Amino acid sequence: MEAHQVAGDLLDGGAGPVEVVADEQPAATLGGVEVTHRVLRSRRYGRVVPDDLLFERSPAAREWEVGRAEMRYRDLLPRRQGGRFIASHIVIAGSGPVPDYVHHHGVRFQTIFCVRGWAQVVYQDQGPPFRLAAGDCVLQPPGIRHRVLESSPGLEVVEVTSPAEHQTFADEELELPTPTRDPGRLFGGQRFVRHRAAEAHWQPWRLTGFECREAGIGPASDGLGEVRVARPSGNLPSAAPVVEHDGELLFWFVLAGTVCLTMDARPEELDEGDAVAIPAGTSHALERWTDDLELLEVTLPA
Repeated sequence: MEAHQVAGDLLDGGAGPVEVVADEQPAATLGGVEVTHRVLRSRRYGRVVPDDLLFERSPAAREWEVGRAEMRYRDLLPRRQGGRFIASHIVIAGSGPVPDYVHHHGVRFQTIFCVRGWAQVVYQDQGPPFRLAAGDCVLQPPGIRHRVLESSPGLEVVEVTSPAEHQTFADEELELPTPTRDPGRLFGGQRFVRHRAAEAHWQPWRLTGFECREAGIGPASDGLGEVRVARPSGNLPSAAPVVEHDGELLFWFVLAGTVCLTMDARPEELDEGDAVAIPAGTSHALERWTDDLELLEVTLPA
């Protein structure tokens, strides 16, 4: 699910490697596409956090645009975190077959979370098509071929991808599903993950008063990123814990309810559909949430 241009040289039969985003690191081949990217490291994880991380907030009322396969897109990170990430709220208003095709992306990291409805999808070497339902998510490894087959009315997903600028390529030769099934196969050093909300286990979150379920993307991405859903646990803290992070990305999308995010003593009232990215080293806390609050969280590193 991407709103990016299909590379014409592949559609026309060209086979040359394509650089997706430049940097000084050696190129890696991801699904037949040569990709280079900046490796960002922080002290805790041996990663250097960039000094131009931005606070971004995208309100639910932000404008929608029509993208690939007649999907509607809402930009959740308009400033792209310095070009490192793009996050999109994607909607298919109708139902039935989706005019999609077998394709793949030259990416470093990509995850898709189903907010509402369902989509029938199929992935290379992952068996027959399956239904991605509300609360489910996938880790979509670099270069894995896939296709959206059909959807329920009002399908909504949130997609987070790195880097912000990357290519989408059609594959006119591969048919899905593939005859082989290899769930442990690595694509660009990562393994496909399908997380089912109905089978998830809740555990304490890092913020007192909340619990979370993890999607298992951390181990499958070799620690690159993780996806969580957090909600109030009923164990109310005496005071909202003030925390910081030293990672590359801390992204929240409000799935339900409302909450006040306080950053450096500045309040931000967040409603359903709002999204924020909180820079490393910024003190923040969650206060005054409703009982039905649910937060989608994507972090890099895991």
